[in-house]
Amino acid sequence: MAAQCVTKVELTIACTNLLDKDVGSKSDPLCVLLQNTSGQQWYEVDRTERVKNSLNPKFAKKFLIDYYFELVQKLKFGIYDIDNKTFDLNDDDFLGEFECTLGQVVSSRTLTKPLVLKNGRPAGRGSITITAEEVKDNRVVVLEVEARKLDNKDFFGKSDPYLEFHKQTGDGNWVMVHRTEVIKNNLNPVWRPFKISLNSLCYSDMDKSIKVECYDYDNDGSHDLIGSFQTTMSKLKEASRSSPVEFECINEKKRQKKKNYKNSGIVSVKHCEVSHEFPLNFNPSNPFCNGIQGIVDAYRACLPQVKLYGPTNFSPIINHVARFAAAATQQQTASQYFILLIITDGVITDLDQTRTAIVNASKLPMSIIIVGVGGADFDAMEFLDGDNGVLRSSSGEPAVRDIVQFVPFRKFQNSPKEALAQCVLAEVPQQVVNYFSTYKLQPPKNPAVK
Repeated sequence: MAAQCVTKVELTIACTNLLDKDVGSKSDPLCVLLQNTSGQQWYEVDRTERVKNSLNPKFAKKFLIDYYFELVQKLKFGIYDIDNKTFDLNDDDFLGEFECTLGQVVSSRTLTKPLVLKNGRPAGRGSITITAEEVKDNRVVVLEVEARKLDNKDFFGKSDPYLEFHKQTGDGNWVMVHRTEVIKNNLNPVWRPFKISLNSLCYSDMDKSIKVECYDYDNDGSHDLIGSFQTTMSKLKEASRSSPVEFECINEKKRQKKKNYKNSGIVSVKHCEVSHEFPLNFNPSNPFCNGIQGIVDAYRACLPQVKLYGPTNFSPIINHVARFAAAATQQQTASQYFILLIITDGVITDLDQTRTAIVNASKLPMSIIIVGVGGADFDAMEFLDGDNGVLRSSSGEPAVRDIVQFVPFRKFQNSPKEALAQCVLAEVPQQVVNYFSTYKLQPPKNPAVK
């Protein structure tokens, strides 16, 4: 079968002049993306967050979609006013929709069109703007940010701050790429750690300007600007928990009015890491595959869209799976055990961090299988296996048990496929039994357990 020409496209949505369906306030819009399968059959691809009290929303949530060059992909963007907690949109007010093809959006880059009602009539003066960008870089930025001494914008109580991150387009305009949660009644907020696609944040250009704005959230949608600053990824990457990168939050209107104005608070970036970890299906909100065939399909679709390069870091993915395994330690029976399969063609570049990650994971219900592909020097992998002695972290802490099995594929490339499977899985049964025996956990529905 001939390979299809496909690429990942990220869609950013904004609306203006939406219908106001709420009495005493403004609409709380959400955008849902539907794709046509055949005839009048539409299925939901994804939906944005709800923006409260806004007739001109800029949605932070992006749509990530496969663009097949040779196919006509019909899309429908529906805007709804959400006033309840149900997932069903049929009980929400309809604010308008727009139909087009993905090809139209991609060729236009930025497409602005009027919204229409179900009967085809204009939805007031409402319009939708869709911006399309090809995703060429799957790296993710992990950020930890806090602030202190922010200006108080509220008469009763304190400001309710949140941050917005913006990137600059080629024509000089700013596009919002991420919005943090609101921290209520706090002038020294600490926001939850969050992730942003490096491509979304700065087009993967470490020296491209990034604008960060700090707002005081108001229920009526008239959010007050506390202040802003500009930076770059190169500067943000200097941050560490022991030495944060700090920025003065500047409100230009206040600076022009006040002679002794200094700033409107300090925003402190405590951690900034560019992660090479991304889901194989490129969908971080739903990174799961349906069975083995689903994994194979995702892998085949992924290969034409990625460029393989270093560094070869194991610790991020080990720590990622370890979080699932850590949650399973609360189980009362021997019902959950996780196996991480790593297929690599490169020499490991974060050996110390990986040793620590494995030692920590050895206390959890998980095993790690590493298959080395190609002719690289895999001595470090053999070292991690621990068959020749107890693996220790960089600080000297020993692994509680051996959970790593390394197999070089080149030893089996001319052997029956069963031989590779047998070697790969050789130590797993004992590792599973060893873990559950150590913690005295019995299998579910064990007749001996009353």
